[in-house]
Amino acid sequence: MSETTAQTTELASQYSAQVAGDLERNRKEQERLTAEIEALQEQLAAVRHDHTVLVNLQEALGVSEVSEAPAAEPATVVPAPRKKAASSGAAKRTTDDKPAPAKKRTSNKTTAAEQAPRPAGPKLVDLVREHLARQDEPRSAAEITTALEQQHPERAVKTTVVRTTLEGLVAKNQAQRTKQGTSVFYTAPDTAAPTADEQTPQQSA
Repeated sequence: MSETTAQTTELASQYSAQVAGDLERNRKEQERLTAEIEALQEQLAAVRHDHTVLVNLQEALGVSEVSEAPAAEPATVVPAPRKKAASSGAAKRTTDDKPAPAKKRTSNKTTAAEQAPRPAGPKLVDLVREHLARQDEPRSAAEITTALEQQHPERAVKTTVVRTTLEGLVAKNQAQRTKQGTSVFYTAPDTAAPTADEQTPQQSA
């Protein structure tokens, strides 16, 4: 019986120690919470005091009605920029649509201007062919362009156009193309030589 009583006393002492520790923790928690509540109450009292002061200022200045207006303004302001954006987009579309026919008109004018001087003078193909026939040595597109510009200053001759013209003559066997390194040179076809030989006997005759 002595052993059982010793065990019960040990258990009772353990439980009492745990209960005492829990009580101390509970008291400390209550003290902490009460301190926080008091601090929050003080803050709440200060905020309420500020609120009353602000309300009195609004009433004194007569701004109570204006304070309610900004609350309704955001709802009205949001769709406004969308409408402006849509109108601006429509304006951009109209502005983009307007210059399009103007460009077409200018392009038509340029084509008409380009077509006007063509019948007045010889074609560029004929000029290039005649220039190649007069040359004894191969000529590049740039050299041919400079020569044609000197011979015909009224014409706007471009190297790219001359090069495409030369390539067209090469495709028609009306000119020959040779390469020297990275540069390309053009000459008259070999078939032009017999025509010159055929003219010499007529002149001798």
